[in-house]
Amino acid sequence: MKKIDRLILRSFIGPLALTFTLSVLVLLMQFVWKYVDDLVGKGLEFSVIAELLLYASATFVPMALPIAVLFASIMTMGNFGEKYELVAMKAGGISVRRAMTPMAFVALLLTGVAFYFGNNVMPTAMLKYRSTLYDITRKKPAVNIRAGEYYTDLDGYVIRVGEKRDDGRDLRDVVIYDHSRGSREVNVVVAKHGTMQLSADGNNLRFTLYDGYSYSELSNGENFSRRPFTTIGFGEQSINIDISSFAFNRSDDESFKGSYQMKNVAQLDTSIDGLQRALDKRIAEYRESILLGFRGWQQYLGADSLPRADKAFDLGKRISALPSRERDRVYLHARNMAVGAAQDAKMHAEIFEADREFINRHYIELHRKFTLSVACLLLFLIGAPFGSIVRKGGLGLPLVASVGFFVLYYVVGMIAEKAVRESALGPEGMWLSSLVMLPIGIVLTLQATTDSSFFDGSSWRKFFQRLFRRSSK
Repeated sequence: MKKIDRLILRSFIGPLALTFTLSVLVLLMQFVWKYVDDLVGKGLEFSVIAELLLYASATFVPMALPIAVLFASIMTMGNFGEKYELVAMKAGGISVRRAMTPMAFVALLLTGVAFYFGNNVMPTAMLKYRSTLYDITRKKPAVNIRAGEYYTDLDGYVIRVGEKRDDGRDLRDVVIYDHSRGSREVNVVVAKHGTMQLSADGNNLRFTLYDGYSYSELSNGENFSRRPFTTIGFGEQSINIDISSFAFNRSDDESFKGSYQMKNVAQLDTSIDGLQRALDKRIAEYRESILLGFRGWQQYLGADSLPRADKAFDLGKRISALPSRERDRVYLHARNMAVGAAQDAKMHAEIFEADREFINRHYIELHRKFTLSVACLLLFLIGAPFGSIVRKGGLGLPLVASVGFFVLYYVVGMIAEKAVRESALGPEGMWLSSLVMLPIGIVLTLQATTDSSFFDGSSWRKFFQRLFRRSSK
């Protein structure tokens, strides 16, 4: 490897690593903002939250890599141009294309890494991410009884505490409504003071109450007639409430493995083939049911075979020959069959549409593994020549240009994905964003390697000045 190659790679790898890290962090912050309500206030251990964030970060890698390549290539070539290093390279016989070659090898390598990651690591990371997120969202908030408020998150209990000391254990003016035995038995416990603490295993909440009364009232649940009302005073009473449902429980990962997002290319191909055969079978069965309906109609009219076009007049003549009451009955039966057939057709159309959409989602996930990988190389072909043309380094223009190019790529990709999902485009429509960006990359590369003045502001300024001078004569 020559010194110039090492210089270019050192200048490229630094911004690449920095931009990749920042991209993952930005996407991760968006995730945290979306699920902050499910993460806060549940008493989760730091290791659980860190595990979720790690799996979520892994799912963002295929999206962050193209952004990093785009930004780093613009920044690197822009720095070379701004510091006249690109001019020095040209003076030494090194063309722009030769200067871009080491970065192109890195972009090509990242294309392979992105595909390997998306095909092998991504399904496992997505599986762990989905199962962990499901367990967290299903977990109830941690027990947090505040003074002066009715706490209703414990099943079968309503608790009110008048005052709560700073240690969180000593309570004053405690009222506990116990509905755990059902609506036919209402128990109310009132105490002047008490303590609250968790059991050693954390599955029970223990109240030790002092100087209070216990009120019990029964009803038969039918005519609401009251049975004897009982009041019992106590000096000390203990109440244990089961809170095992508040614990963080791990679910089985096997229940999430059927999703198309947890499959690699080979598994997606197998699933698509199976789903398509199942859909074709259901469509054939529906067609057969329609034919059976026609056969039933023929039997109702006394015909021996399915109607043909040359017998349509005979069929109408047969109906016209029926008595008036029988003819009305035939028309009513035909109308009921038509309404039923229309409703059945609408229902099956919705089912078949949902099945096609589900198959299309598999196609989308299959093609996304390739499109996001190719995007690393494609966006490099845009970023590197663009940076050499504008000759601006730093974080300003490269950041703005990177965001602009990637937003264009992403928006076109989302439009194409929606069209593929709704069967407006075939599965190959997932490559629409790549087809849109490829001509831009080719034009920018040609402009950069041929030293064209198409993007030079001074050239355009001189052009319009000459044009205005001619028009004023």
